[in-house]
Amino acid sequence: MIRAGYLDSSRRQELTALVRDGKAESRVTRRANALLLLDDGLSCEAIAKVLYMDDDTIRYWHKLYQDKGLKWLAEFGYKGRVCELTAEQQDSLSRWVAETLPGTTSVVGEWLEKTFGISYTQSAIIKILNRLGMEYRKPKALPRKLDPAKQAAFIKAYEELLNSLADDEAVLFGDAVHPTHAARPAGCWAPKNTKIAIEQTSGRNRLNIHGAIDLETGQTRMIEALTVNAVSTIALLSAIEAMYPKKRKIHVFVDNAKYHHAEMVQKWLARPGCRIILHFIPTYCPHLDPIERLWGLMHKKITHNRCYAKFNDFCSAVLTFLRDEVPKNWRSYCDTVTDNFRIINPKDFRILKA
Repeated sequence: MIRAGYLDSSRRQELTALVRDGKAESRVTRRANALLLLDDGLSCEAIAKVLYMDDDTIRYWHKLYQDKGLKWLAEFGYKGRVCELTAEQQDSLSRWVAETLPGTTSVVGEWLEKTFGISYTQSAIIKILNRLGMEYRKPKALPRKLDPAKQAAFIKAYEELLNSLADDEAVLFGDAVHPTHAARPAGCWAPKNTKIAIEQTSGRNRLNIHGAIDLETGQTRMIEALTVNAVSTIALLSAIEAMYPKKRKIHVFVDNAKYHHAEMVQKWLARPGCRIILHFIPTYCPHLDPIERLWGLMHKKITHNRCYAKFNDFCSAVLTFLRDEVPKNWRSYCDTVTDNFRIINPKDFRILKA
């Protein structure tokens, strides 16, 4: 027989607080309640009747308290089952995932059941894949036809220009953006140490913005164009000249779009008194154009997080964001992109088919 009053005052207060805690786990409070009722003098049979349990369980709980103290209250001794896959089968699963890069756990589950006759839940499959060094992530959008040597040469020339820049010179990065066009790669399971990517597609539709940004001051100059072409390029360059009336030279870095190389643009640049000097970023290297980060931020802030009933409202919101918000916050999300350009080598990635 268990004698009443076996709990000291501090333990009893602790158990009482636990029983009265509405956020505590019910199976823990039930154990604490049983200990308190035993301390009040109730028999194991009476407590079992009140709690709808058997009296042996109440005696076992009392024994656990005597052996371990109160630390056993949250110990339930439940352990997950042993993995049904053998070491060889786990190796086969790892090789299969690395080769096929499955997009969902359902595909993995079907393969396991078909190959080994073993069925797993989604959560169990995720745990197995994580234990095997796999993780779920989306491929990185990788530009086409990258040349590491050309990237290195561009970075060296750009740094030399900045190091020799006079006070009456400015440097901007210009580009055009089409907000409704974007590639959204789907995720897949892959080994953690394997880089994956998908080649981007191209297209033009809806809103067209031609703009440039000064990384030193955060100033932007944006124009909306019905069509991005040589005419819009000249309009943007003219607006940049007007923005810097006291600058002797204005260096503008752009990509290799045809309209940037157009004969009309070259003639405009060759006119007397032109202060614009056009520099070209290596082909297929948007990661070397910091304004691309701005477009990505704009797409996230405007097109993903807001909804506009009219297209004109959408255009106005985009242009307002670029002209007003970007100059205020450029440094906060620019990070070190202007100081540390990255060289991307396609050989470092495993290219997926689009």
